[in-house]
Amino acid sequence: MQTDTMLRKNWFGAGGSAYAQFRPEYPVALSTFLAKVSPTRDMAVDVGCGNGQLTRQLATYFDRVIGVDPSEDQIANAQAEDKVRYLCAPAEKLPLPDNTASLITAAQAAHWFDLPAFYAEARRIAVENAVIALISYGVLRLEPDELQERFIDFYHNEIGPYWPTERKLVDTGYADITFPFNERAAPEMEIHRAWELGDFLGYLSTWSAVHRVNDAGREDILTAFVRDISELWGDPAKKRPVSWPINMRLGTI
Repeated sequence: MQTDTMLRKNWFGAGGSAYAQFRPEYPVALSTFLAKVSPTRDMAVDVGCGNGQLTRQLATYFDRVIGVDPSEDQIANAQAEDKVRYLCAPAEKLPLPDNTASLITAAQAAHWFDLPAFYAEARRIAVENAVIALISYGVLRLEPDELQERFIDFYHNEIGPYWPTERKLVDTGYADITFPFNERAAPEMEIHRAWELGDFLGYLSTWSAVHRVNDAGREDILTAFVRDISELWGDPAKKRPVSWPINMRLGTI
């Protein structure tokens, strides 16, 4: 049976390639908006770019796009795109010349940065009136309600103690993050997907808290959740609605 296969598979032993396969893509409206508010479309820099989910989208609108990430594994799994160049470097020491970036983004990454050092680098590489955007997406929502209820219990109570403290910044939509720029309003946006059970479990395999649960030898927490969510999901090939709210701190440098 398909369900038995789902239960036997080690969903939580995935490596860096899982990010490229399972992390959700941002809506096109996000890159369209960012291009619209940027002073020019000469160059965008996506810091903490991971596999380049947002980086590639920005290439539709900008002459040049630089994706920067400190992880060689993430960069190795980044998909090539015309006008996109990937660099392996930390957010706090960007290997870019002064006064060149019209847009600086950090998507689902700023909570890992040394923010004062990153902000200093952002100011250094920014052109006059460049736009900086710290983007995150919140806790996912599943349908129907019984799936969401089981997921929320897993997220907050079962693996909650294993989340790094930085995760709280994501949960609050970066509302508590220091942001010393001329702040601008950002539109409400969401990510929407229709996922099979395997897509959903693959996405969870990319979570830092899940890795910590494995490292702590508490695979029983993960096994119980996979069993419960599989029973509630039903046919693992059935596509169910999944969504995330997008949060953004947007400013002018």
